[in-house]
Amino acid sequence: MIRYEVALPLLVLALLGVGLIAVSSAATPGDFQKQILGIGLSLVPIAALWFLGRERLYRFSFLIYIAALLLLVATMVIGREVNGSRNWLVIGPLQFQPLEIAKVALIITLARVMKGGYQGLRSYFLPLALFLPVLGLVIKEDFGGGMVLSGIFAGMMLVYRIPLWHFIAVILAVAIAFPTVVYPRLQPYQQQRLTIFINPLQDARGSGYQQVQGMIAIGSGGLMGKGYKQGSQTQNGFVPFPHTDFIFAAWAEEQGFIGAIFLLVLFGALFWRLAVMGGESPHLQDQLLFAGVLGQLGVQALENMGAAMSLLPLTGITLPLVSYGLSSLISVMATLGMAYVIHRDRYNSI
Repeated sequence: MIRYEVALPLLVLALLGVGLIAVSSAATPGDFQKQILGIGLSLVPIAALWFLGRERLYRFSFLIYIAALLLLVATMVIGREVNGSRNWLVIGPLQFQPLEIAKVALIITLARVMKGGYQGLRSYFLPLALFLPVLGLVIKEDFGGGMVLSGIFAGMMLVYRIPLWHFIAVILAVAIAFPTVVYPRLQPYQQQRLTIFINPLQDARGSGYQQVQGMIAIGSGGLMGKGYKQGSQTQNGFVPFPHTDFIFAAWAEEQGFIGAIFLLVLFGALFWRLAVMGGESPHLQDQLLFAGVLGQLGVQALENMGAAMSLLPLTGITLPLVSYGLSSLISVMATLGMAYVIHRDRYNSI
């Protein structure tokens, strides 16, 4: 008899509820209606995953990966530029980010090829052969997207049972290479965007404006907040992108410290439940999949909220289940739906 997971859907519904309240306050009525539409549309991939089941999902993983890779290549050639980055693809009436499909594809495909666990240096070849092309196609136009993909890969590598000193060596190599090799090659505006969060007040009317306004909004919310649609910074247009990049700031201003802590608790409970579900899965490939899901959602949540508080660079990453955005919302819902189905069928073998 199948015992269905209850806690995960309840936590997802709670976060979607927070998102709808925040978006209805910070965005236009049209955007709010689109967000509701996005929730409805997300039921389509969830239903498909539900009927596919664990075995067929893994079996079709390479086809999903190839499709995602082709869409990323197409974006480089015919993609639409939005906010200075060419990472949107328009097909007829549809406008979406292939990156969101690539996240799901990378998780399920890596889980399949890494199911045997680490067995020596040759075990790195296939995972890197799948990861690096996706990262290379994304990171030039979307540094934030590259961070999320790297979070997915790092999380899965930890569960892959690689020697700990390998992981530490990679972190040290990146820590040395980024400031000495990568950073000097960036354009001046890119360098400034990555470093301004350290002291945004040094250019409060220029490159630091967004994060300064985000901090002001969060601080002005106080303990209890200013109330629904009463946030002066948000409602008067001082906070940029209050329904996407800075939705945490908009929420904290209107709901206060209590509301911000409530949101953090919800995310903490979601991540804990996903970790428990992964631990309940007897197969390594399912554990790897849950690690990838946690890597994706964890990096997105940490980066979005951290950037709003000027603790991390601003990269334009949305807050999962809360920020406005159909592509991101449908992708996150599909990711969580995939995790749910894998957990449901965890005792099946392929």
